[in-house]
Amino acid sequence: MTNNHHHHHLHAPLRSTPLSSSCSSSQTFTSKLLLLLTLLPLSLAALAFILQWRGGIPDPTTRWSPPGSHHLFPGMDASPLSSAVVHSTPSDCLSLGRSASPSFPYYQNWKFDSVSNLRPKICITTSTSAGLDQILPWMFYHKVIGATTFFLFVEGKAASPEVAKILESIPGVKVIYRTKQLEEQQANSRIWNETWLSGFFYKPCNYELFVKQSLNMEMAIVMARDAGMDWIIHLDTDELLHPAGAKEYSLRQLLLDVPRSVDMVIFPNYESSVERDDIKEPFTEVSMFKRNYDHVPKDTYFGMYKESTRGNPNYFLTYGNGKSAARIQDHLRPNGAHRWHNYMKTPNEVKFEEAAVLHYTYARFSDLTSRRDRCGCKPTKEDVKRCFMLEFDRSAFIVASTATKDEMLKWYHEHIVWDDKDIKLKLLRKGILTRIYAPMAIIQGLRESGVFSSVIASAPTALSKEKFLLTIDSSNSSRATASQSLPSRKIGRIGESKATIRKALEVDAAEFEEAAVPPLSPPGMDDNHLSVQV
Repeated sequence: MTNNHHHHHLHAPLRSTPLSSSCSSSQTFTSKLLLLLTLLPLSLAALAFILQWRGGIPDPTTRWSPPGSHHLFPGMDASPLSSAVVHSTPSDCLSLGRSASPSFPYYQNWKFDSVSNLRPKICITTSTSAGLDQILPWMFYHKVIGATTFFLFVEGKAASPEVAKILESIPGVKVIYRTKQLEEQQANSRIWNETWLSGFFYKPCNYELFVKQSLNMEMAIVMARDAGMDWIIHLDTDELLHPAGAKEYSLRQLLLDVPRSVDMVIFPNYESSVERDDIKEPFTEVSMFKRNYDHVPKDTYFGMYKESTRGNPNYFLTYGNGKSAARIQDHLRPNGAHRWHNYMKTPNEVKFEEAAVLHYTYARFSDLTSRRDRCGCKPTKEDVKRCFMLEFDRSAFIVASTATKDEMLKWYHEHIVWDDKDIKLKLLRKGILTRIYAPMAIIQGLRESGVFSSVIASAPTALSKEKFLLTIDSSNSSRATASQSLPSRKIGRIGESKATIRKALEVDAAEFEEAAVPPLSPPGMDDNHLSVQV
């Protein structure tokens, strides 16, 4: 018993020694494993950082791009910030504000192609003699908000070979020159031989322009149908659509939301309200507009009428009945430059509650003389009625024809420029005047992104012989001028030989003016008194 007990004590340490050794080695292995698992990801992270810093890891977007490809996603390489990081120099902070890189990189390399599956497809038609400085901002602004196709009926500057070749190179643009052949074709058109427009025939200046616009709109309907368009809009190149109330400031979304039962929509017009007399580019220098009667509470409109008109003949300087868009459908026809109609039915027409057309009228001091130079009327109250439909145009023409430059400038400030800050702020608070910056921002972004210069640079260097001869013929016949609108031409001469076979002239002129919607002034105080009495 004693021996066994002693034997147990002798061998006990021998049995316990291998057990503690095993535990110790196990703990050591676990510690090493944990250390390895900790150091491995840290080492890999450090290695990745070093390789990336030295340029050893390719960017997936460049790795899978075609060889030699430089077409990057919008904003990847065009912003001044990204170029500052890549080409870091001590002066980069100073150059950010004046970087040559576009500050609006989204437009960089945007082709503005007309080929699109998005609906509805929207076309805009215009009659213009303006230069590229006005047409390109006007056109690309409307491309940005959703228009795809443009029918440009050109004369004057717009028809010159230098301008026309650039316009024809732009996707979605169709240029139509006012040639003798075109005038003969329009003289045989349905409109020319109907009664609703004839009250405007054989009169100069604005009346003549109104007839040309209507005849051109008739042709544009046919071209729009052939091009698969859903909507057609007639605008002048001093007008910009303002799709307020639509998601993403989209004209396409605005018209997409119009019920199918609606045939036409009216954009009430807002009128530019300039604050200086030295404006050169109205689209990017004018942010204040006078709101339309339809978008102002009636008590505010008439309550502030005197302060809003500032002694002018009406609330607006020129027209106040807006412009409209029409759904392309059978029997569509123009109804003057401001409206559309249908031969077979009374169109279902609605008016937008927020969207508008911004009219930049008399925004430059030179607009006074350009109107004077294109119309051959005498500066008398009686004679200007033959040229102009609206009273303010008549007054402006007389001033531009009879006053000195200093007198004209004084008149321009009194009647057009908003110099009185107190009145201006009061009308802004009341909602008569409003600030709109979106068109200014879009067009400035397009300019800074190089869109306009790119279009000019990429245009073909020469026109085809046939097109060149057409433009020369057009330029010679229309006597290119520096004015914003079409030069004065006696469109009435087209059909004078046919006057005896047309019954149009036998109908009372008042009936024609009622049928074709002319440019109309907004309601005046007399209209308010009439409505109150009723």
